[in-house]
Amino acid sequence: MRRRPELTWPERVYLPAIIGGLRVTLRRFFRRKVTMQYPEARWAPPAGYRGAPCLVRDQEGRAKCVSCQLCEFVCPPRAIKIIPPGPALNPAAGNVEKAPREFQINMLRCIFCGFCEEVCPEEAIFLRRDYSLVGASRQEMVHDKERLLALGGVHQDRIRKWRRKAEEAEQQGVLKPAGKSKPRQPEQL
Repeated sequence: MRRRPELTWPERVYLPAIIGGLRVTLRRFFRRKVTMQYPEARWAPPAGYRGAPCLVRDQEGRAKCVSCQLCEFVCPPRAIKIIPPGPALNPAAGNVEKAPREFQINMLRCIFCGFCEEVCPEEAIFLRRDYSLVGASRQEMVHDKERLLALGGVHQDRIRKWRRKAEEAEQQGVLKPAGKSKPRQPEQL
């Protein structure tokens, strides 16, 4: 077994370490400051930043999610949970056949990969540019559908696919127009 070398007197009182630390402090003291005062000054995320996922609404205020569950299947950490209600056709939902009964994202499990945004065929899920996710408990970090829709807001979509689909369904007599009492006709094979 090797013995430790004996320390000299200045090494025992830590003088070289203290002087070295003061030298580094004095060198950095006169340089430009890089510290940001966080709540008042915020860092601007660069283009392509992947933040927390959220759900969006269309211009009419309806949720765009059609419960296809592609985001749930593609999520690597299994942070997304969707429970669809079934194939009930609702004219007020903008011809969306399946709207999710429950939609949850566990932000503690989410790795912010962006796969959910890429795979969504309806552009119903987007990644926010916000990076301050906080919660006092684990339950607060599991976002439900209402909270995700509140975080996402309204997406200004130029295509408005579901309006066009509803108009086509009205013309074919499959869906009654809003405000009229025309019964739904069965599909012809």
